Amino acid sequence: MLKLRLSRGGTKKRPVYKVVVADSRFARDGRFIEKVGFFNPLLPKDKKERVGLEAERIKYWLGQGAQPTTRVARILGENELIEMPANGNNPLKAIPKKDRKKEGEEAPKAEAPKAEAAPSAEAAPSAEAPKAEAVPAAEAPKAEAAPAAEAPKAEKKK
Repeated sequence: MLKLRLSRGGTKKRPVYKVVVADSRFARDGRFIEKVGFFNPLLPKDKKERVGLEAERIKYWLGQGAQPTTRVARILGENELIEMPANGNNPLKAIPKKDRKKEGEEAPKAEAPKAEAAPSAEAAPSAEAPKAEAVPAAEAPKAEAAPAAEAPKAEKKK
């Protein structure tokens, strides 16, 4: 299967890519059929030298059945050689990892008071009492089950 993909060049931490037509079985930076452009991600997006494409050859290879990779498809879409591909929807990728954990913890805390506040405002105080009783009852069996589960493990180890 033919692919339109990027082949990495340049030095360490200074990548420059060639847009190439290659068999999908070939190595990323290995053998390719034809070079059809270049991409320099270090340059600003408004610079003309950032992307250079041979439009006629790219259209030829697309007609021959070559499939662009996701990054090449975006580059071709930005240069109006093909239709711009739809963006993948992963909103968590936009949030730094350290903030993802904090937001994940804060969201349940913020939702829990709202859930408790709504029934207390709508229902009588007697409705709150069973909820309070249910929580200790649920915790009690868990507390009893934990020591029972730990005891056999200790016996097995000896």
